[in-house]
Amino acid sequence: MGKHWRWIPSLYFAEGLPYVVVMTLSVIMYKRLGLSNSEVALYTGWLYLPWVIKPFWSPLVDLLKSKRWWIVTMQLLIGAGFAGVALALPTPHFVRLTLAALWLVAFSSATHDISADGFYILALKPHQQSFFVGIRSTFYRIATVVGQGVLVMGAGYLEKRSGNIALAWSAIFLLLALLFLLFSLLHKRVLPTPLKDSEHLSSVEIEGDRTNKSSGIGSVFRGYIEVLSSYFKKEGIVPALLFLLFYRFSEAQLVKMVSPFLLDSREVGGLGLSTQMVGVAYGTVGIIALTIGGIVGGMVVSVGGFKRWLWPMALSISLPSFAFVYLATVQPTSLFIINLSIFVEQLGYGFGFTAYMLFMLYFSQGRYESAHYAISTAFMALGMMLPGMAAGVLQEMMGYKLFFWWIMGGFILTFLVTASIKIDPNFGKKERKLSNTPGSQNEPSSSNNKKNSLS
Repeated sequence: MGKHWRWIPSLYFAEGLPYVVVMTLSVIMYKRLGLSNSEVALYTGWLYLPWVIKPFWSPLVDLLKSKRWWIVTMQLLIGAGFAGVALALPTPHFVRLTLAALWLVAFSSATHDISADGFYILALKPHQQSFFVGIRSTFYRIATVVGQGVLVMGAGYLEKRSGNIALAWSAIFLLLALLFLLFSLLHKRVLPTPLKDSEHLSSVEIEGDRTNKSSGIGSVFRGYIEVLSSYFKKEGIVPALLFLLFYRFSEAQLVKMVSPFLLDSREVGGLGLSTQMVGVAYGTVGIIALTIGGIVGGMVVSVGGFKRWLWPMALSISLPSFAFVYLATVQPTSLFIINLSIFVEQLGYGFGFTAYMLFMLYFSQGRYESAHYAISTAFMALGMMLPGMAAGVLQEMMGYKLFFWWIMGGFILTFLVTASIKIDPNFGKKERKLSNTPGSQNEPSSSNNKKNSLS
C-alpha cells in the first residue's frame, strides 16, 4: 500500500479545499467586503449548485479522456479561478467578476470530485478502499480546517497589517492559485498511470482509465444516456436513494447549528463561548475526534467487512448527538465538559460517516463506477443541503433544547434507511488467499477485477 500514500493524502486535500473556499471562505470574504446578509446568502447559495447537478455531466468523465487527465486539468482550472478572484477583488465590479471566477472554481471542483473519486475506485482494491477511506476523509477534513481556519486567520492578519480588506483577500486567493498550480504539477508526476503499471493487467482492466476515442458526438451522447440510466436501473435503487438522502438527515441539521449554539449567549440557550474557544472546541478538539473516528472506521471494516459494522456505525452517528441535548439542558461552564461532549459527538460522527462513504463505493460497483459514484455524491449533497437550509428556522421556532431533541428524534430515519439496504458480507474485507476450487466464494468477481486496474 506504500505507493498509494504518495497521492491519496494530497489528492483529497486538493478535493476538499476548493469546496470549503467556495462554500465557507467566500461567505466571510463577501461579508467583510460590505455585502448584506441577504446578498451573501443569495450569491454564495448559487455556488453550491455544481455539486448537486454534477451527475448530468459526470458520465462525460467516464467517456472522454482519462480520470488522471481530468484531475490534473481541473486543478489547473481551479488555480485559474482563484487567480481570477484575486485579480478581480481590487476592481469596482468585484462582485460580478469574483462570482464568475468562483463559478469556474465550483464547476471545476465538482468535476475534480468526479474524476478523483473515480480514480480512487480504479486504483485501489476493495480492501484497500476500505483501509484508505478514513485517510482520505482525514485529509479532506484537514483541508476544511485550513480553509475556514488558517486562511481566515491569515486574511484577518493581512487586513490589520495593510488596512485594505480587498488587498488582504486578494493575497489569500493568489496563495490558493499558486497552491493549485503546484498540486497540478505534483499529481501529474505521482498519480499512477495505466501504461506504466500495465504489465500485470489485462487490456479490459486498463480500459477503466484511458482516453476514450469515440467516433463522434452521437456515440458520446448514447454513452451518456446509458451511463445515467443504468444508475437508476441498479438493483436496490430505491433503498439506496433513501439511504443517501436520509442517513444524515439529523446530522445535516445539527452541523449547521453547532457553532451558533456555542457562540450564542446563555440567555438565549447557548453556551456563550468566545470565537477563540469555539476554534479550540469545535475546530481543534472536534476535528481530532472526527479524524480518529474516520480512521478507526476504515480500519475495522477492512478486517471485519462493511456489513458487520453497518449497524454499529449507524448507532455511532446517532446516539452520541445526545451530548448536545445535555449541553443545551445543563449549559455547563466547564470547558473540559464542553470539550469532552464535543469530542464524543464528533468521534461518533466520524466513525458513523464511514458507513455512508463505504455504501457509496459499494453501490457504485460494476460498469461506469466513477460516474455512478458521482451520482451518489450528488444525492449526498442534496441530503445535506435541504435539511441544513431548514435548520435555522427550526431552531428559532423551538429553541436550542427542543431543537436538539428534534435532532435525536430524526435519527429514526437513519435507522429505517439502514435497515432497508442489503450489503454483501464480504465487501470491504481484506482479501484472503484464494481457493483453487472453481467457483469458490473467495474468487474475486469481475467487477472487483476491474477495480484493480491501477493497483
